Amino acid sequence: MYSASAEASKERERRQEVSRRQRDGQLAVKASDDILAFAFSSSGGYFALTDDNKRLVLFRTKPCWECLSVRSVVRRCTALIITAAEDKILVADKSGDVYSYSVTEPQKAGKVELGHLSLLLDVALSPDDQYILTADRDEKIRVSLTRAPHNIVSFCLGHREFVSRIFVIPNYPDLMLSASGDCTLRLWEYKSGKEVHCCHLNSLNKTEATNNDKKYAVSRIAYCCQGNYIAILCDCIPTVYIFQFDAAPQLLNYRHQISLKHKGWDIAFEETGGLWILQEDKAASLLLYRPVDGHWQPVTDDTGLMKMSKYLHDNWTMFEGSVGTESCYSSLYKASFDNMAIYLQKKEERLQQQQKKRKELQHESNRQTKKIRTRESS
Repeated sequence: MYSASAEASKERERRQEVSRRQRDGQLAVKASDDILAFAFSSSGGYFALTDDNKRLVLFRTKPCWECLSVRSVVRRCTALIITAAEDKILVADKSGDVYSYSVTEPQKAGKVELGHLSLLLDVALSPDDQYILTADRDEKIRVSLTRAPHNIVSFCLGHREFVSRIFVIPNYPDLMLSASGDCTLRLWEYKSGKEVHCCHLNSLNKTEATNNDKKYAVSRIAYCCQGNYIAILCDCIPTVYIFQFDAAPQLLNYRHQISLKHKGWDIAFEETGGLWILQEDKAASLLLYRPVDGHWQPVTDDTGLMKMSKYLHDNWTMFEGSVGTESCYSSLYKASFDNMAIYLQKKEERLQQQQKKRKELQHESNRQTKKIRTRESS
C-alpha cells in the first residue's frame, strides 16, 4: 500500500478547502476518490491511475513502491495506457481527448495528442508504439500514427453500439480485438480497417440471463500468449467466456464458459495460462481456473490463491463501495423509438375524433330536422 505523510497532509488541506467552499456555497458537488482507470507498464516497473478528483498518480514499483507525481487532468478519465517504451502515459477522457504525460519528467504537464467528437471509452497502443487506437461511444475505432496523431490511418467500422474495449494481440501485433454494447466480439486488421471475424455473444448461451433481447457489454478482455486464449468478462451477467484464436484462418473459436455465482469485477491470465477472476463476494472473492484436457477447471489448493484470498477477505472494506454498483455502460446505449407505433396510435386517435365529430354533427342535424317538422305540423 502507498502511504506518505507529505501527500496525506496535502490531501487533508485539500479536503478542508473543499469543505470550506461547500459551506460557503461555492462548491455544490464533491467528487469521490474512486479510481476510474489504471494500468501497469509492460515491465511492471510503473503503475498509473486516475481518480474521480481529476488526478493522475504515477508510481514506480521497483525496487519498492514510490509515488513519483500527482498531476491534475483536465477532464475525468475513462482509460489510460503506458507506452511500451515507458516514457509516456496516454490518458483518454470524457470529452473525447487523449493527453500524453511524461514518465521520465513526472512533474511535466500533459499535452493534447488527438480528439474525438464523442466520449472515449478505451485507448490502446500497438506493441511497437507506432499506432494509437481509440474507441468511442459513437461505434468508431480510430487508428492514428503516434508520431503524428492528426494523421488518421484507418477507421474500424462495424459495431452498432458504443465500443467498450479494444485490445491489440501482443503476439499478432497487426490484429486487434474489440467488444461493444452490441454483444459482439470482433477481430480486425486494424491498419487497413478490415474486419476479419465477428462473434455474437448472445448466441453462445440461450439461458434467460443472456437472451437475444438482453443488452450487455464486455467490460474486460484478457489474453494469454500460451495457447492464444482470450477471456472476456461481461458487465451485466456473471459469466466469463473463453475463446481460442486460430491464427491460420484468423478465427475466434469459442471454447468454454465459466458461470459465476456473483458479479465479476476483473479477469487476468498468468503467464502459465491460469485465469484469475475477481468477483463481488467477500467469502470467495478470488477464483483460479486452469485448462485440463481442454476444459477449464477450478483450482482450490494453490498457495498463491489462498494467500491472496485471505488478504482480500481481511481488507474487504476497500471494496465495499463497489458492491452493488450499477453498470457504467447502461447510459451509453442508443435510445430507440418506435415511430411507426406512435404514428399508428395517433392515426387511430384522429379517426376516433373524426368519427365522434361526425356522430355529433349527425345528431345535431337530426335534432334540427325534428324541430322543423314539429313547427310545420303545428
